[in-house]
Amino acid sequence: MAAAPLRSVPGTPDSARAFRCLDGLRSLAEKGRFKAWFLDQFGVLHDGKQPYPGAVSTLEKLASHGAKMVIISNSSRRASVTMQKVNSLGFDASLFVGAITSGELTHQSLLRRDDSWFASLGRSCIHMTWSDRGAISLEGLGLQIVKNVEDADFILAHGTEAIGLPSGDVLPMGLEDLELILKRCVEKKIPMVVANPDYVTVEARALRVMPGTLGAKYEKLGGEVKWMGKPDKVIYRSAMMMAGVDDARACVAVGDSLHHDIKGANVTGMESIFITGGIHADELGLKSFGEVADSAALQALSCKYNAHPSYVLPSFMW
Repeated sequence: MAAAPLRSVPGTPDSARAFRCLDGLRSLAEKGRFKAWFLDQFGVLHDGKQPYPGAVSTLEKLASHGAKMVIISNSSRRASVTMQKVNSLGFDASLFVGAITSGELTHQSLLRRDDSWFASLGRSCIHMTWSDRGAISLEGLGLQIVKNVEDADFILAHGTEAIGLPSGDVLPMGLEDLELILKRCVEKKIPMVVANPDYVTVEARALRVMPGTLGAKYEKLGGEVKWMGKPDKVIYRSAMMMAGVDDARACVAVGDSLHHDIKGANVTGMESIFITGGIHADELGLKSFGEVADSAALQALSCKYNAHPSYVLPSFMW
């Protein structure tokens, strides 16, 4: 199982623009070049409802070749919830060293406040959260959830379906109404913490709007945003510590988002595998699972997002 020839965009350095098309992960795993594998979950392992074809067995085969695997996800939920999720979908959670999520990083930052930026935050917040997907608990963080912008010190964005109420309940709300709240918050000049930087995610073969969309809107309005998770190198460094690997060159990140997964790997100095059947499938003109993307379309999309994978693969397959 060999990689396809190196592809690169004319007029640019191969090291920055080149990628290899794979028909599976076996060749990389058998070479043993990468000690640590950092796997995105939505769009790579599963679609939120079920695992992708072959993903469970591929994970098992990777583990059998000695790969230290860490889930690295922009989920706004805690790491423990992520492990429960993959286990419930049929993956053997014991095959992972652990999980690092943007939600976990956010929770720990709000709890410890050992960073100067978080130390300066107040305790009252507008909480943008989930409704149908299940609200996110802020228990133990000592925060006061407020409904009125005038009473808020900052915005905490975990979801895009509702705002939290002081009672602990949630008030379902559409994106347009959430954006109206953002406009009022900009006028007050309060900061925003985005606990999930993704713009969209794959869910049951469709795309769902994620908190990153709200963060991008807030920045466009002139607001200050603290992005937690990919593509920031902090989450990748945390995964390296968890895997016990201190050399980024011995790591590979696998993801379906050029802007988040692949860009994050680029800035951290590690190689990456771009799964084309995830959130970019429509942009690449892919109609069915496992369909191979056109090389020219891949090059154009990589340049559009200024994110350059080392390898390209239709799905997480052996």
